[in-house]
Amino acid sequence: MTVAAVDRCLSLIEALAGEPDPIELGVLAERIGMPKSATHRMLATLVERGYVAQDPVTQGYGLTLHFSILAFRNLDVRGLPDVGQVVLDRLARRTGEYCRLSVVEGERLVWVARAQGATAGLRYEPDMGQEVVLHTTATGKAWLATLPESEALRIVCARGFETGTALGPRRLKTVDELRRHLDETRARGYALAVEEGEPGTVALAVAFRADEDPTAPAAGTLSVAGPLVRLGPDRNEAIAAALLEAAREMAQLWPLRKRQPRRLAAVAPTDERNIPPHQLRAG
Repeated sequence: MTVAAVDRCLSLIEALAGEPDPIELGVLAERIGMPKSATHRMLATLVERGYVAQDPVTQGYGLTLHFSILAFRNLDVRGLPDVGQVVLDRLARRTGEYCRLSVVEGERLVWVARAQGATAGLRYEPDMGQEVVLHTTATGKAWLATLPESEALRIVCARGFETGTALGPRRLKTVDELRRHLDETRARGYALAVEEGEPGTVALAVAFRADEDPTAPAAGTLSVAGPLVRLGPDRNEAIAAALLEAAREMAQLWPLRKRQPRRLAAVAPTDERNIPPHQLRAG
């Protein structure tokens, strides 16, 4: 298979990801810019391998759970959620808000674990499958602030400030704005995003290191997010303190993720893990 064919296959998979209903062949072909015949051949191979299923009624195509199985298998052998869940559950109980763990993968961040701390009122719980937009999220800015400024700006500019996805009304749009926010993040010790990722939400985040050495590279971030009506400026310092303490715990635990994932998972609280995902709503 040529590099171009691999690229087209990945584009096809990405077009199917996150779609609640099967998609017709013609729609898929148009979406990825391929002839219907070539799209059909690629789909036939994916169906044969069990990665895609064709609806017998509509004849549309959709991803199977095979990708989810592979993703969970990959997370499991790396021990990422097991280590993070212990810290996240404690952070969620302390803040009473939605908490997430992301890890650095190349020049991007990927969500790998979450914990819901809100027990009443509005509950914020976004889609874990969303891409981390670095310049519009507290998570992204927390990590970017650990990098040399030139490197952080290069990463963001390579992707562009206009992502094509719906973002918040206060999102950053220029290099100068991003540079100022990164300076503020370093000075404060935590990143803040108010209605940047999406309307009506606030998030705070800190990066954690790969070990306890303060010069170690950032391994990921911890964040606390919730509705704007509940996360006012008066709560910033208390939440930031909880985040910084959690980050210190993560730096201690991170080197253990491959050696002791099962033991760490056994002590993680489980009472808040199975809340169905949904968007901002009354809890």
